[in-house]
Amino acid sequence: MTTTIDTTTTLGDLVTEHPDLARELDRRGLDYCCGGHRTLDEAARAAGLDPVVVAGELEAATTAAGDGEAGWASMGAAELVDHIVATHHRYLWDELPRLSELAGKIALVHGAHHPELREVRAVVDELRADLEQHMAKEEQVLFPRIRELATTGTMTAFHCGSLASPISVMLIEHDRAGALLARLRAVSGGYRVPSDGCASYQACYDGLAALEADTHLHVHKENNVLFPEVVRLEDARPAGPPAGAQR
Repeated sequence: MTTTIDTTTTLGDLVTEHPDLARELDRRGLDYCCGGHRTLDEAARAAGLDPVVVAGELEAATTAAGDGEAGWASMGAAELVDHIVATHHRYLWDELPRLSELAGKIALVHGAHHPELREVRAVVDELRADLEQHMAKEEQVLFPRIRELATTGTMTAFHCGSLASPISVMLIEHDRAGALLARLRAVSGGYRVPSDGCASYQACYDGLAALEADTHLHVHKENNVLFPEVVRLEDARPAGPPAGAQR
């Protein structure tokens, strides 16, 4: 069955409808997570690509893969929060320390001949610090209130008032993580290992490439699926004082 890709579709909607296209968009430098609001036409032209050609290539990739809508695309907010924590947060909690150690190791061993590794190590450490703090805030503050709102229709009062406030902070932090990942890709030459690179060099760059792809999909699920649904749920709450509010 042939899939038709409309160039007026946003990148975020494309990945939600066809999850296998995430890697195809990544390969072309088309940002579907933080830039998921842009249409395929807009994003392709900005990247110097022909939108019609790109649409044809994506159609071929989608048809070959035979993909359908991902399970997470139809999850409710509470279920999606649990999925994100179990799938993406767990991956990052495990992988960030490993990659930080590897980046430090190869910078120490190969830094004299590859001075860019010092920046790779610095950016990896910065990304780790940002993402670990970010995930802690989501798991301890934002996500419990999303679960409460999604399951009860109400929400215990808290200092931010509306969930729109912490969500806006998460969006800014997502943009920062995306910028750090772009720096990593640039300084590493697209994660290309030089001819004198050792097994640890290869493992580090393979791991960073995988982390980039996973984080792009992670951010897409929050920015373009979870957060809009949370805003909708909050707007649909009945009028009156929230659960736990002081009278």
